[in-house]
Amino acid sequence: MAQFTSLTSRVVALPVNDIDTDQIIPARFLKATDKAGMGDNLFADWRYQGDGSPKPDFVLNQPQAAGCRILLVGDNFGCGSSREHAPWALTGFGFRAVISTSFADIFRSNALKNGLLPIVVDVRTHQALLELLREQPEVELALDLASQTLSFPGGSVTFPIDPFNKTCLLNGVDELGYILGFEKEIAAFEARS
Repeated sequence: MAQFTSLTSRVVALPVNDIDTDQIIPARFLKATDKAGMGDNLFADWRYQGDGSPKPDFVLNQPQAAGCRILLVGDNFGCGSSREHAPWALTGFGFRAVISTSFADIFRSNALKNGLLPIVVDVRTHQALLELLREQPEVELALDLASQTLSFPGGSVTFPIDPFNKTCLLNGVDELGYILGFEKEIAAFEARS
């Protein structure tokens, strides 16, 4: 898993509530067991015409979305069925963080396990960020995981994350990698048993 310490990036706004995992990555793409190319299918039904050509009015198909690593979405993002492919598609497209007022629990867990930082902000901050992006579409936000801070022109807020997932992201390890970090201690324990 890629290490996450800090990030400064422009933002893509997709302020739609209740975006479910089937909209993030449609079920027909779930046969894949490899993350490679998954970003090409992110929001596939919203991004592409029936013939496979891009829909020019969809936000991710617009030139200003290129290179953005933060996605700002509506409330209850990632609801619906459990599928690890959803964060695979988001990270495959290039996103490292998603900002919302709330995330579905299973999506949040899958995101953290795959190096995607789900950031919860209050409704007032969310609205302020949307307004900021309307006024300054090229604005950059700064994320610092160690201090759990989201900074933007005119202010900053802190965001919650549990200590275990924070440690894993800061060190670029998943759960198994975290456990393997204690290999010497485990071996010493086994030797004493």
